[in-house]
Amino acid sequence: MSNQNQLAMLKRDTVDVVAERVKSFQESGELHFPANYSPENAMKSAWLILQNVQDRNKQPALNVCTKDSIANSLLDMVVQGLNPAKKQGYFIVYGNQLTFQRSYFGTMAVTKRVTGAKSIDAAVIYEGDDVDYEMVNGRIVNLTHKQKFGNINKDKIIGAYATIVLSDDTAYHELMTIDELRQAWSKAQFWGKDQTVEKKGSTHDEFKQEMAKKTVINRACKKFLNSSDDSSLVMQHINRADEVREEALVQEEIQQNANVEIIDIEYEDTPEETKQPEEQANQQEQMSFEQTGTGGPGF
Repeated sequence: MSNQNQLAMLKRDTVDVVAERVKSFQESGELHFPANYSPENAMKSAWLILQNVQDRNKQPALNVCTKDSIANSLLDMVVQGLNPAKKQGYFIVYGNQLTFQRSYFGTMAVTKRVTGAKSIDAAVIYEGDDVDYEMVNGRIVNLTHKQKFGNINKDKIIGAYATIVLSDDTAYHELMTIDELRQAWSKAQFWGKDQTVEKKGSTHDEFKQEMAKKTVINRACKKFLNSSDDSSLVMQHINRADEVREEALVQEEIQQNANVEIIDIEYEDTPEETKQPEEQANQQEQMSFEQTGTGGPGF
């Protein structure tokens, strides 16, 4: 059977099936999309992207992943109202499982959709900035931030905050110190075992301001999503996508370690070897850059 015929059959068993299911959700009133979102266009974009997605062994995702995982990842994407062509998420392969993972942009889009938020913004705090706020019932209120242009220096960042303005014009603020930001970054694979600051020349070093903003925004959005009604179809798929990702990561780690022979001998500790070539490390860091603050690896 030709490759084109195989792709056509796989598309019929995944994309077309998901399209029908989404249509039934809409007809039953379980699912409502934003006016500017087209599930058909999102799935067309996803299908084109999927044909170029590979696993860690450079094997095509459509060859190694199960049909069920492909269909479920597409469904997770569409129900959340996201489009990979707009960089709102990525298809990631773990073993024979395909998962859809929200990006920073996707998390903001979903949060706005679920909570009705008007805007989500963030700012970086530098040494010399004047930041003042009050605490009421454990929440930051009346936050003010005065900054001089001369204070802007990526090597003098002391923190960052995100502000979510809700539909009633109330504002929610999430504040993180530089130590809290680095603690979040340290959960990602690119961060070395004994590393305490950003590696020189890395994404976190070169684009520290943007990294800080994305991390604190993801942290703020995560809190709002976690406090939302889990009964909605959108929230069910948000939670399912996160759970599938965690389970797939665990299963892949188990498989990788299954055939490892343990040799019990005395040895001297040596500095940890680089986990992957520099180019791949930067790509992995960029991926974690998008995901930082959403929980799990890359939190």
